Amino acid sequence: MSRFLLLKSLLGPLLKLLFRPRVEGADRIPGEGPVILAGNHLTFIDSMILPLVTGRRVYFIGKNEYVTGRSLKGRLMAWFFTGVGMIPVDRDGGHGGVAALMTGRRVLEEGKCFGIYPEGTRSPDGRLYRGRTGIARLTLMTGAPVVPFAMIGTDRIQPGGSGLPRVGPGRRVTVRFGSPLDFSRYEGMDRDRYVLRAVTDEVMAEVMRLSGQEYVDMYATKAKAVASASTVSTVTRMASRGSAGRDGEDPAAGARAA
Repeated sequence: MSRFLLLKSLLGPLLKLLFRPRVEGADRIPGEGPVILAGNHLTFIDSMILPLVTGRRVYFIGKNEYVTGRSLKGRLMAWFFTGVGMIPVDRDGGHGGVAALMTGRRVLEEGKCFGIYPEGTRSPDGRLYRGRTGIARLTLMTGAPVVPFAMIGTDRIQPGGSGLPRVGPGRRVTVRFGSPLDFSRYEGMDRDRYVLRAVTDEVMAEVMRLSGQEYVDMYATKAKAVASASTVSTVTRMASRGSAGRDGEDPAAGARAA
């Protein structure tokens, strides 16, 4: 038995017990041949749930640090993620995106199922953000259909910044798959940036329809940077005001109060 089937047989029942996932439209995933699963990304456990609720093994790109840990936890994570289909790629530096794209292309040319989060990172606030055009490049370069999907409720089980998943009443996961999208009409146009944007936006529109999320026409990475800068600015202003208050204190005030 392969490690994937072992993990699915062992963790599948536990997953169902803890998260009670409701899976809709899984029969829309082709049983064989190359296919791209493209969906929203709310939290870390999305990548744990997706491979265990589909009928096929899903290969996807993951950070190198998921498989390089030397602690017991790190080794267990590496064993799990590589077992379910994660392909570690060093995404730092200027060539990370190219490496991920070429890895996805190789997986699809081998007739396998490739999972991708077009937003490129987890949503910072539960909304759906603008998709990166890598998804369009992959489908146009390989001819693989795109099956959109939506993760619903995983952010209630593991909110941003939390550690262990939370289980209990009202915390149930839904994974909803849409009908395959065929972009063969754009064959040979994988270098046209307008076509790439149109294809990506069509995929994201379908993900939005499936998930019911509010759409933000901004990259999630930019939204995170703006939020981070805003936080730093707020802290700086507060510190500055505090310093000004201290500097402006009447030195006799304490004596008068005394």
